[in-house]
Amino acid sequence: MKTGKGSIQGHCDPKFHAVRDELEKNLQERDELGASVCVSIGGETVVDLWGGKVRADAPDPWEKDTISVVWSCTKGAAALCMHILASRGQLDLDAPVVKYWPELGAAGKENIPVRMLLNHQSGVAVLQTPVPAGGFADPTLMASMLAAQAPLWAPGTRHGYHALMFAWLLGEMVRRVSGRTIGTFFREEVAGPLGLDFWIGLPEEHEARVAPVIMPAPDMESPFFKALMSDPTSTQALVYNDGGLTAQVNERAAHAAEVASAMGITNARGLVGMYAPLACGGKLKGVSLVNNDSLARMISTSSSTGADAVLLLPMRFSLGYMKSIDNRRPVGCRRA
Repeated sequence: MKTGKGSIQGHCDPKFHAVRDELEKNLQERDELGASVCVSIGGETVVDLWGGKVRADAPDPWEKDTISVVWSCTKGAAALCMHILASRGQLDLDAPVVKYWPELGAAGKENIPVRMLLNHQSGVAVLQTPVPAGGFADPTLMASMLAAQAPLWAPGTRHGYHALMFAWLLGEMVRRVSGRTIGTFFREEVAGPLGLDFWIGLPEEHEARVAPVIMPAPDMESPFFKALMSDPTSTQALVYNDGGLTAQVNERAAHAAEVASAMGITNARGLVGMYAPLACGGKLKGVSLVNNDSLARMISTSSSTGADAVLLLPMRFSLGYMKSIDNRRPVGCRRA
């Protein structure tokens, strides 16, 4: 079924008309400016819709090929790169990180296994040393700063969301093992073979298609923002020690940087295209990403020790992915 009602364009199987209706409501009644929605079942796309506008101050419509920053959805792509290497026998997730990245063993991190980088247990959740302006675009600098950073807690005793540092921890691991940057690895091993419009490090020729981010007002009642506002030295405040990345989210420098925790650029179709092979056993339409053992590891919960030391909410993680949990109610959590 083709649909052009209102500002919605694309394809929607009649069985999923309610999805189209809700997107329409988002755009007309719920202050959504522009968006895309995609659903795949058994490797076949049943919903591929887009609509709205790209900018609040201009009439430019959200097009089929509009892309945008997908923030922490990028972490799934970064984790997939690690699991591909593990599936090929090139990376042992139970080995100490220093086997591949000796420098990271400094400051009490010599026994951290690779898996703790994926499940947010390493303790290297933030940098306590200020990141120079623009430092987010220099992976060598970020890797050296992470190597010098002491863990905020004894590795393995807690988990705490590595909101931005996930990018350079995994990025350096992928580079050390594969000899390629994580953006190049993802393009050559995932996005390219699957035909995905999904980028970690956006080429300049695609810049005109990017919908700018409109930052939401922070939830000042959340435990995270209460901690951030009450103590500028808190772990929560240090999450934003990012060399200006958040402030430059709509600028070319940020889009070009291979920040594999937050700056992936794609649309709903790209995200679905990445996960569809995993939902189909690790292989789809001739493209094999991971084997059965790797897929089982990716699904299994590996970090469920209660309150997250950074988000201050109960969280669960598998190796690189958040697991579902009701974390809507604030709980009393101590800070790291």
